[in-house]
Amino acid sequence: MPTIREKRVYDEAATPTPVFVAAEQGLVVAQLSDDAVGEFGLAHPGTARDVAVAPDGTLALATDEALLVASGADPERLTETEFGPATAVSVVDGAERSVVAVDPSGGIARLPIPDAGFHPESGPTAADWVDLGSVDDVRAVDGRLVAAADGVHRITASGLDDAGLDDVRDVAARGAPLAATTDGLYELGNGWMLARGGGHETVATDGERAHAVAADGTVLGRSSGGGDWTALDLPTDEGIVDFGYTDDAVVAATDSGSLLATVGDRWRSRAVGVTGVASIAAGPTLDVA
Repeated sequence: MPTIREKRVYDEAATPTPVFVAAEQGLVVAQLSDDAVGEFGLAHPGTARDVAVAPDGTLALATDEALLVASGADPERLTETEFGPATAVSVVDGAERSVVAVDPSGGIARLPIPDAGFHPESGPTAADWVDLGSVDDVRAVDGRLVAAADGVHRITASGLDDAGLDDVRDVAARGAPLAATTDGLYELGNGWMLARGGGHETVATDGERAHAVAADGTVLGRSSGGGDWTALDLPTDEGIVDFGYTDDAVVAATDSGSLLATVGDRWRSRAVGVTGVASIAAGPTLDVA
């Protein structure tokens, strides 16, 4: 399959941020400058199911063949971990920094992140994974939270705890956690509190900004934690499947392979040449000469 490549002119003063796109054709990396998508390319071929990146640059990719990791947000350094096929992945920050992965049967395990990061020459082995248990019908994982048919599960150092709700479609763990379910959009405070009624399919947050997609396709945004959810008018009729955040921009992805970005005054859209987009992850900002 030919490499997907598109180059555009950047503002020389802007520092681009990578946006990682997990799609049917593989992992695409697009460079975002403010709200403009510039150079992009296919970084790893093969069906990608999920992608996550941490502020420290730990990159994790779930594919039909393997769970891969890299340090420095560098897809050229992706290395297998002996986990096997994976359907979802997240990166947990804090004292117990780790990659969390879900296999096709619902088995969940975590891989501690070495202090020096991951190195292709001495990649992780099966023995490095810590089994956390199994959950039926996992839909998504973000940070320490797992969205599943029977509710939200919280990842601990040694296992999984039930965290409430039912029929959860998606979760967002940063700041006050959010959950999209078939009967409402919930925020975790003194227990799960209903923020918006009706079915919701997608939710994302960076701890302040937050976005969601209702079951009827309505795209919603909230500019600050605890603020009101309002409907957004995006320049596309395609379904939004995920959101990502840079320091300045909000990025949305459609199933059919378009990235939409805004820094607050408009949305700009660019197709990145793939289909079947499952998820995106943005950052960290790259240093450029």
